[in-house]
Amino acid sequence: MSKKIIFSGIQPSGRLMLGNYLGALKNWVKLQDEYDCLYCLVDMHAITVPQDPKELRNRTYEGLAMYLAAGLDEGKNIIFVQSHVPAHAELGWLLTCNAYMGELSRMTQFKDKTAKQQNIGMGLFSYPVLMAADILLYQTDLVPVGQDQKQHLELTRDIAMRVNNAYGDAEAAKDGTVTVRNPIFRVPEPYIPPVGAKIMSLQNPAAKMSKSDADLNATVFLDESDDAIRKKIKRAVTDSGSEIVFAPEREDKAGVTNLVSIQAAVTGKDPSAIVESYTGKQYGHLKVETAEIVVELLRPLREGYQARLQDKGELDRILARGAERAAERAEPTLRRMYEAVGFLTRGSIR
Repeated sequence: MSKKIIFSGIQPSGRLMLGNYLGALKNWVKLQDEYDCLYCLVDMHAITVPQDPKELRNRTYEGLAMYLAAGLDEGKNIIFVQSHVPAHAELGWLLTCNAYMGELSRMTQFKDKTAKQQNIGMGLFSYPVLMAADILLYQTDLVPVGQDQKQHLELTRDIAMRVNNAYGDAEAAKDGTVTVRNPIFRVPEPYIPPVGAKIMSLQNPAAKMSKSDADLNATVFLDESDDAIRKKIKRAVTDSGSEIVFAPEREDKAGVTNLVSIQAAVTGKDPSAIVESYTGKQYGHLKVETAEIVVELLRPLREGYQARLQDKGELDRILARGAERAAERAEPTLRRMYEAVGFLTRGSIR
């Protein structure tokens, strides 16, 4: 029985952070033995907002080095850069022609990112359609997503079903339901890890930890020193009380809940067990121990990352092989979509 296909990616637009590791990379490593995985550095998504070209190139190498240091095996996974596989852009255009402006304008992330901007690029508006192309290109079964990406995955599913109904062998039943016997795309499902999928800011625990946060104390980066990590976690916002709880529904305990959640995501322990271990202890104990747990987690990751960055030739080889394998996997889906919409076969004399 063939393994189910998983696709996911991270933008190489900034330093990877604790939230990226606990919410994505750590889970990706667990998935690589059970699933057929494609992991992508989505540089085409990164340029939906202005980027420094030199910085973007460096961050792409750094992202790959961190993927590998985290434990992703190039032999078990297809690891590649999005722009190295032209099929992503090609299918993105085909899906753009099957997406509606109304549904794109309702995307929450688009609203949030453009709330304070005057000149809004079309790339930012159509970003979710390119994301749909990324996923559908490989006949993906499951997509690891956080809560903030669920809406984009729902759009991907809608577009997939719309294209299947329009171009597949659709058959309508008397009750109005439609069965597609030969669909163009597999309709993907979300894969949401139960713990650690969303790590919050250390300084504003009501907001997600972000690599673009202006407050550097809010975010723990994967390449930071042990001392820098300790200082940031010790400065983490809690509250004026003393009760250590795990209560995601309580705004007044968001900071404490975030620290417990980080521990749970790193250690695999149940949050309630972690809370119980702090009976009679203070916030200071929670911060110090959380810091040490994170330091011990990230130290070998940082060392492996720094070692891999020293050999750009090897990183280029891995990316070239990954792009070749990804393109080979993408070609049948793209070819079928081209035929479905009526494009001439390349070289046709008819």
